[in-house]
Amino acid sequence: MNKKILNFIFIIGLAFFMLTTICVASESLKDFDGKPQKLNDYTGKGKWLVVMMWAHDCHACNAEAHQYVTFHEKHKNLDAQVLGISLDGSGKEKQAKAFLDRHKINFNSLIGEANVVANMYEDLTGADWFGTPTFLIYNPKGELKAQQVGAVPTDLIEAFIKKESQVVAN
Repeated sequence: MNKKILNFIFIIGLAFFMLTTICVASESLKDFDGKPQKLNDYTGKGKWLVVMMWAHDCHACNAEAHQYVTFHEKHKNLDAQVLGISLDGSGKEKQAKAFLDRHKINFNSLIGEANVVANMYEDLTGADWFGTPTFLIYNPKGELKAQQVGAVPTDLIEAFIKKESQVVAN
């Protein structure tokens, strides 16, 4: 084949890839009723947002879920809320729903395909994805202020929010 045809095929392929990636990313998260959602729909709402990325079969997620339920209940009407994002994807939605029910999750939770959520994390933080649980903390203006791989005791999150809130107040 000549070079012009190869370049044309490459450009068409690249355009298709980019369009597919944009479509997948724009519909990458949904709520458990199947409605498309974006992380930005939850940030910058005047409260701290603690994003917990989890999977139904993650041992630490199962062991720690109760403390985030308590944290959300304690803070939701004051200064912070929790948002869950399951990496279980459409293939394990039933197991993800069972996780929500088993732990009596009282905060909004979204679900996405594992690779898409991992890519979203890497795009947001510039850090490599390691696994669940993973946390993002956004300030009330919607600015990403912290990230953490692994379980994080909620008392440390409360201390972080208190410290960061005092910095802003001063």
